[in-house]
Amino acid sequence: MGSARQLARLCQDHVAYQWLCGQVSVNHHTLSDFRTAHPEVLDELLTQSVATLMHQGLVSLQRVAQDGMRVRASAGAASFRRRATLQDCQAQARQQVTALRQELGADPAASQRRQEAARRRAAQERSERIDQALRELDQIEAKKAESQKEQARASTTDPEARVMKMGDGGFRPAHNVQLATDTASQVITAVDVINTGSDQGQMPPIVEQHQQRYGHKPAEILVDGGFAKKEDIEKLAAAPTPTTVYAPVQKPKTDDRDPHTPRPGDSAPVAQWRVRMGTPEAKEIYRQRAATAECVNAISRNRGLRQFLVRGLQKVRAVVLWFALAHNLMRAVALRAAAAVATA
Repeated sequence: MGSARQLARLCQDHVAYQWLCGQVSVNHHTLSDFRTAHPEVLDELLTQSVATLMHQGLVSLQRVAQDGMRVRASAGAASFRRRATLQDCQAQARQQVTALRQELGADPAASQRRQEAARRRAAQERSERIDQALRELDQIEAKKAESQKEQARASTTDPEARVMKMGDGGFRPAHNVQLATDTASQVITAVDVINTGSDQGQMPPIVEQHQQRYGHKPAEILVDGGFAKKEDIEKLAAAPTPTTVYAPVQKPKTDDRDPHTPRPGDSAPVAQWRVRMGTPEAKEIYRQRAATAECVNAISRNRGLRQFLVRGLQKVRAVVLWFALAHNLMRAVALRAAAAVATA
């Protein structure tokens, strides 16, 4: 259930929800604020819960699978505007805020009317979003070639959303959710949310996140071809505690040479990666990626992670943490039950 308003209605109309609330009414604003107000607490809870499972011997972090999942943002394609249009919207929004403040000054009683208060709040929030969209546009333009800067656009609804290629081949506003999952237990061990459509460069941050959370890095990481960046493979191999990368080697486009044969100019870690991925052992290990990462992604989709109802990376990350915690809670129940049967 992703809608705070729907939850509030259920707390009024559904007997089970009334019982959970002790027949005390719950405002949808309270539910919505609770969902996104404390991402740091949720993040720490993820660390503590996984660390507990590690202490109980149910999670090892020997091998993790990482994957990126594009989730629809709470923004429409029509909300993306170019700089000139954003500047016009900014001027109009500021004029509206000024006009509403003058109206309040002329009629002090207006502040007591809920409708007027809502109008002022909505106008102020829109003005702030447009200001943020212009700041985000600076970053978007900086990544584009000079000839393409004029085509850069940012959303007035969710300025931190980006248009990404989705699983069905279409392009829509989205956020890129990065999940790392322990292959032996299917427990989510690390979470991140970015607003770039590419997965390249995302392996080292996730591996480092494990070090920060649990005090050690996974020995092996399984990723798809979108993560296979030579610099990342070299960086993970050169760390004091190296992480072995299992990722498919791109097939050559111009000749029939063996893709698993080291190429001239390959560094030692890259050459080892090419040779490793051609071995039967590596192919057998790599099969675990789809059974882990793709499975967890599908479970998240089935539980409602198809479109975010909140805006901004911080709030989006809080929602993803809720999904990760719920998933891990259910996995913990299954893992402990299996362990009890095994020791019986």
